Amino acid sequence: VQLQASGGGLVQAGGSLSLSCAASGRTFSSYVMGWFRQAPGKEREFVAAMRWSGRSTYYADSVKGRFTISRDNAKNTVLLQMNSLKPEDTAVYYCASKRSWSTILVADSYDYWGQGTQVTVSS
Repeated sequence: VQLQASGGGLVQAGGSLSLSCAASGRTFSSYVMGWFRQAPGKEREFVAAMRWSGRSTYYADSVKGRFTISRDNAKNTVLLQMNSLKPEDTAVYYCASKRSWSTILVADSYDYWGQGTQVTVSS
């Protein structure tokens, strides 16, 4: 199983970025896909998650209304659209996957991880 995250970069506060997580190596139709982030000196924190089927999504309060998680079935890719970015959104963003919807907020419960992609929001 491989997860490949991309799309990070530098953006001014109030701007937008779209992250992608390309999944390969198995069928993900029954899996949960999540995004986490880790800022320097801080623990990895949950950002958003969705069932690959699209029937369920969940967001951290800090990003609700600004970020949207979705999937592109044709490309086997999970997207994280980030709007109205704030300096406090600056972090390395990781995509991850797991089988169960339970404990989606817990990083250690995820089985597979992609490499991180840096998002920097300037004030």
